Formats: sequence, C-alpha cells, structure tokens
Amino acid sequence: MIFRIKEKFWAWGDDFSITDATGDSRYYVDGKAFSWGDKLSFQDIRGNELAFISQKLLSWKPTYQILIDGRVFAEVKKEWTWFKKQFTLDVPGPNDYTINGSFWSHEFTFERSGRTVATVSKKLWSWTDSYGVEIVDGEDEVAVLCACIVIDQVLHDESNRND
Repeated sequence: MIFRIKEKFWAWGDDFSITDATGDSRYYVDGKAFSWGDKLSFQDIRGNELAFISQKLLSWKPTYQILIDGRVFAEVKKEWTWFKKQFTLDVPGPNDYTINGSFWSHEFTFERSGRTVATVSKKLWSWTDSYGVEIVDGEDEVAVLCACIVIDQVLHDESNRND
C-alpha cells in the first residue's frame, strides 16, 4: 500500500494528512499545540483515535512512545551512531524495525528480520512538502506511519535547535 504524508502548513500544532495512492483521505494526525513535548493523535478519517504519539522528555536520545488504547504499543528511538542517523521502531517481541537512509531528504527504509518492509521517498512528490510511504502487505501500517511522523518531528526539532 502506498500512502502520501503531507504536513498542514497553517495549523495550531503539527498536523498531517495521510492519503492513499488514489488521493483518498485515510488518516489524520492532530498535533497538540502548547504542550510540553510533542503530542499527536493519529486518527482515522472519522476522527477515531487509533494511536497516540507522545515524546518522552527525560531521555538521553530522542524517544517517542506510540500508545494504543492508553498502553505503550511501541517506542521510536533515534540511535547514537558516528556517521549517520538511525532510528529503531521497538515493538513487542523480537521483530523490531531498523530505519536507515537519508532522513533529511526523506529517502529511507524500514527493515524487519533482514527484509525491507517499507520505503519512504520524497521523489514522487519532490515539488511539495509531501513524501510517499510504501508499506509491504501484512505490515502494521499504523505503526510504520506513526514512526514516519516521529522521524519528521525529530528532524524538525533538530532543525529548530540549529537555527
């Protein structure tokens, strides 16, 4: 399945719309304005919350929790590496996702058990502030899309600190 993530330009928080390959709305991410740390509600098109993304403020490296029904489902962490950025999507069990690539240009992959299960690319929408996410059938699309939003937030926060 292919999705398009687009950040809303005029919004009171970090809001994103997520459409499918045909342009139909699939998900909406509502960022909470005026909060300590990033807090985002991942919703279906009817406004039902499917997941909640919350930044952990007291951690050595950027860490976000994905909560489903009020319980931690997964954590997204920016890993410490010497030469490149790397993220991990830590889900219950032994099958965590490793996320590698060129994050600033939105060209990266999700790998699980040595197999690429999702790719993120801005090439298809290079003239806009959007990027595409292609997810292999059978993978948890909500978890992968939430991780993409987290990576976007981490990069945005780093950019603001450097400005």
